[in-house]
Amino acid sequence: MKDGTIGLFIPCHFYQTGGLLTSLAPFVPTPIEIVKKMLEIASVRQEDTVFDIGCGDGRILIIAIKDFNAKKAVGFEIREDLYNRAMQEVKKQGLEDRISIVNGNALDGDISEATVITLYLTTFGNEKLKPKLGNEACMGTRIISHSFVFSDWHLSKSEVYFEHKLYLYTIPEALLIQDTKPSLLKRLNPF
Repeated sequence: MKDGTIGLFIPCHFYQTGGLLTSLAPFVPTPIEIVKKMLEIASVRQEDTVFDIGCGDGRILIIAIKDFNAKKAVGFEIREDLYNRAMQEVKKQGLEDRISIVNGNALDGDISEATVITLYLTTFGNEKLKPKLGNEACMGTRIISHSFVFSDWHLSKSEVYFEHKLYLYTIPEALLIQDTKPSLLKRLNPF
C-alpha cells in the first residue's frame, strides 16, 4: 500500500441476511493440542454428539471421534472449498459412518442433537449464534468457545492453555443469571 501499511485479507465464513453478506469468522485452524484441550474441558465421552460450527478442515470432528470416541460428530461449513477438504479427510480416515458435514449456514441448521458444541468464531459470530444456542441447545449441552466469550452468559469454566483462552458454557446454567425473560424461565421450569 502507498502509505506503508500492510493489507491483510482473511477469508471469512459468511451468511446472507436481508441481502447483506455478513462475516461470522475467518478460517483460522485451531492447533491440534488446543482442539484436544477443548474437547477435554467439554468432557467429551462415548455417548456425546459433538457439533462444530464453522468446522473448516474437519479436525475437531475427526479428533472427537478418533481420540475421544464420541458417538457422532456433525460439522457446519459454509465455504465449499473447506467443506470439500473436510469431507475428503473424513473419507480418507474412513469415518463417514460417524461424521457428517453440512455445507451450509449453521444459523439455518438443526443443532438439537448436540451434546457438545465447539466454536472458534468471533465475538460478532458468537453473538449472532447466541439466540439459536439459547433456544435450541438441549439441557446439559456443553458449549466450548475458543478465544471468544458470550456476553451476558454465565461461564461454567474458563482456562488459558498455551496462551489460548477457552470458555465452557453449559445449558441452561449459562442462561440463568443474565436472562430472566418469561419464555426462558418457562423453558427452564415448565411447571
